[in-house]
Amino acid sequence: MSVETKTVRASVLHAPKDLRLEDRSLPAPGPNELQVAVRATGLCGSDLHYYHHYRNGDILVKEPLSLGHESAGVVVAVGSEATNFRVGDKVALEVGQPCGDCDRCKEGRYNICKGMKFRSSAKAFPHAQGTLQDRINHPAAWCHKLPDSLSLELGALLEPLGVAIHATRRAQLAPLSTVLVFGAGAVGLLVAAMAKISGATVVIADIDAGRVDFAVQNGFAHAAYTVPMKRGKDIDESLEIAKETAAAIGQVKKFTGEEVGEVDAVFECTGVPSCLQAGIYATRPGGRVLLIGMGTPIQTLPISAAALREVDLVGVFRYANTYPTGIEVVSRPPSADYPDFTKLVTHRYTGLDSLPEAFEMAAKTKDAEGRLVLKVVVNVNDGTSSPSKL
Repeated sequence: MSVETKTVRASVLHAPKDLRLEDRSLPAPGPNELQVAVRATGLCGSDLHYYHHYRNGDILVKEPLSLGHESAGVVVAVGSEATNFRVGDKVALEVGQPCGDCDRCKEGRYNICKGMKFRSSAKAFPHAQGTLQDRINHPAAWCHKLPDSLSLELGALLEPLGVAIHATRRAQLAPLSTVLVFGAGAVGLLVAAMAKISGATVVIADIDAGRVDFAVQNGFAHAAYTVPMKRGKDIDESLEIAKETAAAIGQVKKFTGEEVGEVDAVFECTGVPSCLQAGIYATRPGGRVLLIGMGTPIQTLPISAAALREVDLVGVFRYANTYPTGIEVVSRPPSADYPDFTKLVTHRYTGLDSLPEAFEMAAKTKDAEGRLVLKVVVNVNDGTSSPSKL
């Protein structure tokens, strides 16, 4: 089934905090494409950087850009060769489109393809427009069919969950490992959950006591440590503080009553130099530090402390081949020892016109009532089905 060219609404960023609702022409999907009514989109840290600064680190926006990439929706039209899909299917969108021909793509590591075009990223030009639109045409190969029982909000969560799955794979955790996660935002919580599901004992650390308490109380981690707000006046003092932090985390008790000690792996999800420094000191000889947080681009690290103990620093960039695993993970029912992933969505907004308010909320750690802000999701209904099915 196909459709004629139609007009859709899109949220378009023209400058810092300058979001405009605009009409765009959307043709019928190509032979290998699906036309998807985007229903649920989570707001990501990179979206926030673009919204507030019109850039993300060194990546500058060069033309008006639709944001959004953590998305799921409903198929409304099917290209002639996309025979595995039907109108009405619920799908999660994998929004990175690699070249498919380079050596990295051929070895399955398409997340680091140099020709990658990633929706809502300004890295490639022309920019790959994001998913904060009523509908998009997207390659069927990068659409993942969702079970009828799975909500579209959980479908949208598969994108950041993919980062967590990829990170735990890169960590190569041995059975009964002990790991430390720095950062208890949405990505850190997802990483902690995946490490825990993998069989590891998980300690999560953050400066926000409310977030680490949430992690333990809701089954995302076994134990928690609230990092003191203490900063050194120079690098020597900063490294001493990092050693103190690592030592204090080592004294945290596991559920067995034993102290954590040095950990097998650290997942650094903040990008904050003090956390990466402490992570190196907290890791056992021969362990790994996974670099996930995209924070400060240039950092001073105790590199000898890593090299002399053969602590590997391992980069983690986005994800590859994670969606089938992610669907299985979020489809399992929550239990006393299995996290309820729906609890990560703490704030919901309806409609593209709500985006300025949604972005302002996503930049906070707590709302006006003092509730944690973890994941903000924008739900959109273009009239093709009831909003109650989100």
